[in-house]
Amino acid sequence: MFGRGAGAYDRVVTMFSPDGRLFQVEFALEAVRRGSLAAAIKSTNGAVIVVLKKSNDKLRDPESIKKLYKIDDHIGTAISGLHADSRVLVNWARVQAQYYKLNYGEPLKLHTLVRRLADVKQMYTQSGGIRPFGCAFLFIAVDPDGAPQVMTTSPSGRYSSFKATALGQNEDKASDILKAHYDENASLDDMMKLGIKVQKETSDDEITAEIVEIVYVDAKEKEFKEVPKKKIKTLFGQA
Repeated sequence: MFGRGAGAYDRVVTMFSPDGRLFQVEFALEAVRRGSLAAAIKSTNGAVIVVLKKSNDKLRDPESIKKLYKIDDHIGTAISGLHADSRVLVNWARVQAQYYKLNYGEPLKLHTLVRRLADVKQMYTQSGGIRPFGCAFLFIAVDPDGAPQVMTTSPSGRYSSFKATALGQNEDKASDILKAHYDENASLDDMMKLGIKVQKETSDDEITAEIVEIVYVDAKEKEFKEVPKKKIKTLFGQA
C-alpha cells in the first residue's frame, strides 16, 4: 500500500509509521542536533547561556551569525537548528511578552511563554501541507518572584525545565559534564566558566574566546545582559 516501506511515511507530517514515529519530526530534531552547541545553567544567583558562534563557511562574516536573542528584559534565548525558522518564532515570542505586559501590567513568566511557544510548535506537527519547525530553544530568565529558570522547547512541541542542559552537537557529552560539575549555589562567574569548560571539552575543533558568546540574567537585577568580550577572554583562561 505504501510502496517503498519506511520511506513512504516521511512524505506527510501527519502520517505515523507502524512503530509510532513521525519521521518529519525526527528530521527536525536532527537539524537541531547538527547546530553548534549551546549550554545553559542556573543557580540561586541567576542563569547563564554559553554558545559557540562559528560557521563551516570560512568566507562568512562571523558577526552575521546570531545565536542569542533577547525576548524581554528578563528573558533571553539561544537557538539551535534552522535560523530562519528560529527567527520567526523569536519575533512571535517577543510580541507575546509585550502583549502580556500591556494587558496585565507585569512581566510574563517564562513557563507561560514556553508553554505557548510549544503549543505553536505542536500545531505544526499535526496538519497537512506544513512541516515542523526545525529548531529548538534554550531559554533563561529570572521570573518576577526572583526564581531563575532554564527551559527548552523541541520541534515536537515538548518543553522541559532544567537546572542545566545543552542543545546541539555533542549535547549528550555536554550533559554528562554538567551533571558532574553542577552546583546549585554557583556564582554567575563560576557558571560561565563551567559553560566554557563544556564547550572546550565537547568541540571537535579548537575553541577560542573569539567564538564564544555568553549571556546571563542576574537573580537580583532580573535583567538579560551580554558579557563583554574582554571578560569572556578572562573567564576563558580560568575555565
